[in-house]
Amino acid sequence: MLVLALDTTVREGSVALVDGDRIVAERRGDPSRTHAERLPGECLTLLAAHGVRLASVELFAVAAGPGSFTGLRVGIAAMQGFAAVTGRPIIGVPALEALGHLGSAGRPPGALVAVWMDAHRHDVFAALYKVTSAAAFEPEHLAEVEGPRVGEPPALVNAWRPAIDGRDVVWIGDGAAAFAGAIARFQPTAPILPHPIAAGAIGRLAIARARRGEGGGAAVQPVYLRRPDAEIDRERRAAAAADVRDVKGRT
Repeated sequence: MLVLALDTTVREGSVALVDGDRIVAERRGDPSRTHAERLPGECLTLLAAHGVRLASVELFAVAAGPGSFTGLRVGIAAMQGFAAVTGRPIIGVPALEALGHLGSAGRPPGALVAVWMDAHRHDVFAALYKVTSAAAFEPEHLAEVEGPRVGEPPALVNAWRPAIDGRDVVWIGDGAAAFAGAIARFQPTAPILPHPIAAGAIGRLAIARARRGEGGGAAVQPVYLRRPDAEIDRERRAAAAADVRDVKGRT
């Protein structure tokens, strides 16, 4: 199965061409340009470089989040457009899950993979997984220990303490790198892996899901984990305006 996979959950993102269990090509994006400026061009350029026509792609895969609201919208819209034009299915893959599978490489069954993505408000998008004996990139390869959430790193470490205390844990993601100090205070020797290129993993996970009958149509439900900054700002301005009106009404 030939898959075009895209990740726009982080600034640079990545795109990959996956054929079955083989990643044919995988590229990081240009972080100096926005996803809106780069897409869909980056995807079409990758296909052209390998002599693949868009019509030959059998499945489109995209990171469903969490991540930047704008990046998610642009990435999902681009892949939904491809799926609609070609009549091919599309599958959304949670980014935390994809990073968890990448972090599990070489880890024995029972080991834990802690995924932290930088959420850019002094907090992280996070999930904790346990490696099983199932094959890599199969859904059963990771068992969810702590589900996806957003929070401040010290609070997350404390919340996860019963699950990770004394266990073999590897940490992965730009959030883990950014808040390595919070991790080191609890697990000084725990390995922290940098944020990897994720599009290839997203493509492989999408294939595993497609084989089980998932996907179809051209719809992907984004995984945000929190409300947009613009919505929060509107609520704050509305509350401030209400306070001003209340003060004026009492004077």
